[in-house]
Amino acid sequence: MRAYAGKLGGDEELWGTVGLLHDFDYEKYPSAEDHPVKGSEILKERGYSEEIRRAILSHADYSGVKRESRMEKTLFACDELAGFITATALVKPNKSLAEVDAKSVRKRMKDKAFARSVSREDIVNGAADLGVDLDEHITFCIEAMKGIAGELGLAGK
Repeated sequence: MRAYAGKLGGDEELWGTVGLLHDFDYEKYPSAEDHPVKGSEILKERGYSEEIRRAILSHADYSGVKRESRMEKTLFACDELAGFITATALVKPNKSLAEVDAKSVRKRMKDKAFARSVSREDIVNGAADLGVDLDEHITFCIEAMKGIAGELGLAGK
């Protein structure tokens, strides 16, 4: 999210915060009727802005909140893809993002048994809604994640 904010002229701190918080409630409230609505309520109680809460709500199609801003569209575009890139890195010999490229991600996307819970449709639609070629989007996200690979535990053995 921070990398896309830099590329698209957004507020890196704001976009990064949205990226970090968007699923914070998922473990406690994993059902569609609760996530991310409960999380939004918690954030409201803690004084988080409407802009942050709206972006978080919009990343779930079933919330009924339509994605309108670049930040909202970017969150949706990066959400499933970041998890899929992580899964791809974890099956590489050194468990490193350095071993991942768009071609390896696209190959894994064809394998429906791999990272089964990740919506390939959301990955494809997210890039399209953002107006970015899918391979370019995947490459951009991989490169952004490589910049924080150590923090993500994906710097390799």
